[in-house]
Amino acid sequence: MRLHPLLAAITLATFGAQAVPSHADAWRPPFVDPYSYFTEEAQYEAWYALRAGLELGFEDICGDTFCEGDYSNIAPLRFQCSVQLRSGRIGACTWSFAASNEGIDAGTGGLSVDVPAWNCPITLAPDVTMAQLLVALAGEQPLFMPLPGGTDSIYDHLVDCL
Repeated sequence: MRLHPLLAAITLATFGAQAVPSHADAWRPPFVDPYSYFTEEAQYEAWYALRAGLELGFEDICGDTFCEGDYSNIAPLRFQCSVQLRSGRIGACTWSFAASNEGIDAGTGGLSVDVPAWNCPITLAPDVTMAQLLVALAGEQPLFMPLPGGTDSIYDHLVDCL
């Protein structure tokens, strides 16, 4: 018995269709850091400028805000986001900080050191892309600019964290 080519094609198409996920979101591409996502020099430059602007903005306000009290030397470590490789959608962003407070034992000369660290999640609206983030925060004071899809700024998230 010989299979008809049309019947074979229909059979393959039927079984092939069953192997395809029923939802477009069933398989998601991996998330990567921005450096693995970027493909153009302008994207790298915008990311570097954003991170540098955030650090400068934090240093400008630290003494009058977050750096009062026990930890006068809070330092930004890294602002980082995860990016969905195929779509450019941001999975999550966070900004990490560290500080120290040293005490001296007057009797022994010993030191006690407290070194806290903070991980401050920067919550974005759903489906914000890296391109949207870079455009929204481009400028002189990215710390205070509204995040894409919302009205809050990165500064607002730090107030709740530090």
